[in-house]
Amino acid sequence: MASKANLVNLDAMISREDFSAQSDNDLSFESIQNIAMRDIGMLSGLLRKPDFQRETNHWTPEQVVSLLKSFVTGDLIPSVILWKSSFVFVIDGGHRLSVLRAWKENDYGDGTISQKFFGNSISVEQRKIAQKTRELVDSTVGKWSEIERKMQDSNNDHDESRRLTNIYVRALQVQWVKGDSDKAETSFFNINKKGTPLDEVEETLLRHRKKPISIAARAIIRAGKGHRYWSSFPEDKTKKIEELSSNINSSLFDPDVKSQIKTLDLPLGGSRGVRLALDILIDLMSISVSQSENYQKELLNQVEDSDGSETVVVLEKTTKLLNWITGNDKGSLGLHPAVYFYSASGRHVNPMFLGTILFIAKKLKFNDKDFFKRFTSIRFNLEETLINNKSMLASLVNRAGHKKRTEYYSNLFESMIDFLLEIKKKDKGMSDFSLTESEILQLAHFEGNILSGTSISNATKISEEAKNAVFIDTALASAITCPICRGYLDPSKSVSYDHIKRVADGGKGSAKNTQLTHPYCNMSVKN
Repeated sequence: MASKANLVNLDAMISREDFSAQSDNDLSFESIQNIAMRDIGMLSGLLRKPDFQRETNHWTPEQVVSLLKSFVTGDLIPSVILWKSSFVFVIDGGHRLSVLRAWKENDYGDGTISQKFFGNSISVEQRKIAQKTRELVDSTVGKWSEIERKMQDSNNDHDESRRLTNIYVRALQVQWVKGDSDKAETSFFNINKKGTPLDEVEETLLRHRKKPISIAARAIIRAGKGHRYWSSFPEDKTKKIEELSSNINSSLFDPDVKSQIKTLDLPLGGSRGVRLALDILIDLMSISVSQSENYQKELLNQVEDSDGSETVVVLEKTTKLLNWITGNDKGSLGLHPAVYFYSASGRHVNPMFLGTILFIAKKLKFNDKDFFKRFTSIRFNLEETLINNKSMLASLVNRAGHKKRTEYYSNLFESMIDFLLEIKKKDKGMSDFSLTESEILQLAHFEGNILSGTSISNATKISEEAKNAVFIDTALASAITCPICRGYLDPSKSVSYDHIKRVADGGKGSAKNTQLTHPYCNMSVKN
């Protein structure tokens, strides 16, 4: 599978629409049998992707070019499959048709159509891939605008005229699905078990697309922009969904993560890449709303949302949980992403992020709010433990089964905190201690040897991984810490301005009497 960060987003090229209940599928008349480039612009207003179709973002720039090369040279291209209702729905071939329109419009995820579709909210990552695709297409196949210009030129030589004629008359073959919407939907899922199959997350979202977590995930991933899967809900609900989704997107994915890290201002949830982010979002929201230990079945157990109220509930509960992790609310712990959620080399570790979230959610559900004061008392020791043992912790997590890594890390995280609290209770004078590797392995119930640390390379060029590791290590050594708990501060996301000398004791609001703290430390610990 191609890198998920190297995929072209063409989702704006064909609009989405809910399926009609019934087809007016009278194909007794002569229906179109092929779609040529000259038809793309005219058909764009009629073509629709079903609401259960995945995002059109699964091709690399090289795959886009390959399709266009096949088109202009006359190589075999599979038929597109359509179904007629009030619109013409694309059952199969969405990527093929989207590539042709992207070529025609010079829009590979960053053009006029995409800007309008995504509400002028396009990530740096998406822009880079779009430009890479454009340059690759222009240098190998050529700009469509240039080809159109040449078609009107009567001075082309014989070979060029033949090439242009082939492009003009070339068309994708069309097959039609007959029957109602249920037949069309069944055809879609059957077709997509072949070719580029749906992955587990995609299929889950599509099959449960009208349930609150699915709707909320799709809203968050585009910050409330793009196709409005929630458009049928009352206006007050749609506005609330878009507002909450935009805020959650910003909390999780701002700023855009870069391959070479040059700042400790890292996004809590890692990359905005759709396929990675959706996986995180489903688990995050499931943890937020689940009342049981088995949060992974939460989406499956939900009922469909008829008016948007349950989607709003999911988003509100997710917001409330995230506010304990980041932000400036009085209860915010302000956990530093570089300390808690990233590896030593700057890679976002999903199980560490979700495991920490799961742990905090459990404490809130058991109404153990005094725990957070106890946590703050050993926060410095915990963070030193995490920083000094990142590689080993990542290795331990990777040894757990894929679906068990979040729970595994959550339990290990809790065990480390309990162990530190117990040490502190027994010996109050030990203020600067942290856990050793052997103690962590004991808590992890791990027997034997574990290989951790950075691999040794004979290459003379310094790798991106090495650069990131050195930067994070150096930057953390001089990072701002909270004077109350001595834990790391991330002022760009979560900070409180505290009177060193209390106002009640005569303290003034001057710079000399002000310190930066975690919101929770200021509002809940100090007071």
